Amino acid sequence: MTLTGPGGVGKTRLAVRVAAEAADRFPDGVVFAELAEVRDGTLVANLVADRLGLPGRPGVAPDRLVAEHLRARSALLVLDNCEHVVTACAGFVANLLAACPHLAVLATSRQSLAVPGEQVLPVPPLDTADAVRLFRDRAARIWPDAVTSSPDAERVLAELCARLDGLPLAIELAAARIRSLSPRQIADRLADRLGLLKAGLPGAPERQQTLRSAIDWSHELCAPAEKVVWARTSVFAGSFDLDAAAFVCDLPADEVLELVDGLLDKSVLTRRQYDEVVRYQLLESLREYGHERLAASGEHERVARRHADWFDRLTARAEAEWVSGRQRRWIVDLTRDHANLRAALDRSLSTSDEAGVALRIAARPFEYWLLRGLVGEAKSWLTRALAVAPPGHPDRGRAQCVCALYTLWLGDAEGAERLVAEVDGGDPVAAARVRHVRSFAAMLTNRRETADLAAATAAAFREHGLVREELHPLFIHGVSVAYRDRDLAAARGSLRRLRDLAGADELFYRAMSLFGEAIVEVEFGAAAAAARAATEALRLDVRLGDLQGRAYRLDTLAWIADRAGEHARAATLFGIAATSWERIGTTPEFAVGIPHGRHLASTRAALGDARFAKAFGAGREMSDDEGIRFALRDPAPKAQSPLSSREQEVAKLVAEGLTSREIAAALVISRRTAETHVQHILAKLGFGNRAQIAAWVARLE
Repeated sequence: MTLTGPGGVGKTRLAVRVAAEAADRFPDGVVFAELAEVRDGTLVANLVADRLGLPGRPGVAPDRLVAEHLRARSALLVLDNCEHVVTACAGFVANLLAACPHLAVLATSRQSLAVPGEQVLPVPPLDTADAVRLFRDRAARIWPDAVTSSPDAERVLAELCARLDGLPLAIELAAARIRSLSPRQIADRLADRLGLLKAGLPGAPERQQTLRSAIDWSHELCAPAEKVVWARTSVFAGSFDLDAAAFVCDLPADEVLELVDGLLDKSVLTRRQYDEVVRYQLLESLREYGHERLAASGEHERVARRHADWFDRLTARAEAEWVSGRQRRWIVDLTRDHANLRAALDRSLSTSDEAGVALRIAARPFEYWLLRGLVGEAKSWLTRALAVAPPGHPDRGRAQCVCALYTLWLGDAEGAERLVAEVDGGDPVAAARVRHVRSFAAMLTNRRETADLAAATAAAFREHGLVREELHPLFIHGVSVAYRDRDLAAARGSLRRLRDLAGADELFYRAMSLFGEAIVEVEFGAAAAAARAATEALRLDVRLGDLQGRAYRLDTLAWIADRAGEHARAATLFGIAATSWERIGTTPEFAVGIPHGRHLASTRAALGDARFAKAFGAGREMSDDEGIRFALRDPAPKAQSPLSSREQEVAKLVAEGLTSREIAAALVISRRTAETHVQHILAKLGFGNRAQIAAWVARLE
């Protein structure tokens, strides 16, 4: 087995612990060979022979000497830090394993050995809780009272350890600064972590005296082309996929794949799989190091520009495919790349020549920013981009209209009007976009011309074949014509057209059409139809992760409960919705003022202030999941087992009274594997014996 991971993640410490705990399983002992001191791969066997206390024999090669000694022995050989002599180690280990049937080898390396039968176990960084415990322990050894136990101190320590990537080496080096700096001051200085984290650790190898030296060691292991990809991918913020890496690195995809594979094997990149997509990421310390190398190469501006261009193209594709069966895929993809979107926006705003990239990225698809509850952020980006972009920029008019929509969703009708007043209305599509903004503003401020403005807007977009642009105006018309004229046929017709144009595979606008139906029906039609529509819309919001939509739908379900006479339920739903309104940065009084105000007053009057406050407060205290389940009338889900499916099988057999040998026979696994599963079950459940496992299984059944 090879423990792999970046420098400073704790591979050696883990190997030492494993060897100590497994020692009693190897009658002929454990041999630990530290290979960092060996620079010549031909000396690996010599070092192991020396650790075994084997004197040299004339005419007998060291690797043969070691093999002869271990051939009949049951021993554990630990090879620590193999990465710089990995080829020699691989050959040595392969020959040993072939010659010594009872030998086990545990290796640590930033790169796998690629030996037949090798099991690679990546050693991940510490989670936040363990990282904080490590920092506290190391800091207390230096200055016992330096770290307090207040809630604010815990928050600062969690932030600090997260920014240190959970790397034990980085955490210990940071803790070494506690004599002269507080945790907050250390965190504030992490912009230059490679310079800050250089207080040597007593007794540590030279390569672990500073974080930079640990990363230098990894860098030296890389081939020249791998170093180039390391540097160029440092422009990514967060994770990235292979296509993005190929474009930004300006290299053929097949070549980048091989280089990425090499960086993964050397623990420079980490790998994460989401469904059927693999993405890669540099730990922040490695990213900072790569960024330094990129700047030194003189390529930074060119590579950063390609990064922004990639996400300009990505959002263009998302916009083109938004009303399609790929909508949910695009929401997931853009969410995963949100840190990269921010980086591309920030970089593009550094010069007026590239402000158009920012104008486009922050404006498309606007539904993504809306449903993620990031309207305030999107408006901020567009406001900054509009301030930098030249007056005649071709993307300026559309960006102003989208920014005006964001401004309206944040409750500022006057600000929205100022933005569209500057748009050149000579182009008919631009004029339709301005009219769209004004129809939405009229709806939110309860003006009679809303329905007419929305109808004209929808017709203009329809005339130019802009199906997606027609959808929101149809919603505005459907709701406003019901309120103004009590014309349910016209309202239902517009909402039906909205749903039909969006198509069966589209979810965002389908939820919007159902929301419109719920508004119309709860106020002027059938309450049962309103309840069905609002409930289905909320379920779609949950599938999409639409935070904006949730606030509207939750409030609507409160109106429906009030109309049905379920006043306590209505008050609780108003409380749940209040949390959602706060999260998206607006208020129901502005967004849905008339129905919200009417049903809120009706509910309060029916319950009285005290009962209303109690039910409303109960909704406010619910978690997101609890609130959604309450709104949908869904029962609470059964508690999920912390055990894997295989561990659950083993637990049931333990409950039946089977021994480890019998479990192994039943599941066709080794006895050792069965015992390992039992130990994992005990650890995960916090139990001390098999009887407790049996009782736990009985409770579940």
